[in-house]
Amino acid sequence: MKKPTIYYVKAGLIAALYVVLTLPFANFSFGPIQFRVSEALTILPLFETSAIPGLFIGCMLSNIFGGFGLIDIVFGSLTTLAAAYLTSKAPNKYIGVLPPILLNALIIPIWVSKMSNTPYIATVGTIGFGEFVSAGILGVILATAIEVLTKKHTR
Repeated sequence: MKKPTIYYVKAGLIAALYVVLTLPFANFSFGPIQFRVSEALTILPLFETSAIPGLFIGCMLSNIFGGFGLIDIVFGSLTTLAAAYLTSKAPNKYIGVLPPILLNALIIPIWVSKMSNTPYIATVGTIGFGEFVSAGILGVILATAIEVLTKKHTR
């Protein structure tokens, strides 16, 4: 079944917003210590299915400039895609933030630790903490704002 044009427009806007919230803060967005403001957007699949491809494309475009090369462009973006899909199936915002936090904390350090010569466990901690702040705290704040503004509470 063909998706309506608005689906693609929303996906494109979310992708663009992800890039705009990642690249200006590149010093903090890439590396063994990461804090991406854009990861707050990972809660959006709970409200809007077009956020799934939007986050994937936004992450892929951002990772082109990240310095970890093809492995991060492909597998970092696929990690975001998996997290977005799982978030879309979550029963509420508190569970919805767990996939991006856990997947990014456990998967991204596999190559980031090797390429930056930092211990895997330490990289899990630093990336996990950054995800907790951005996806966990900022994401819940964003979800709460969406709920209040739309008067639509999550499942």
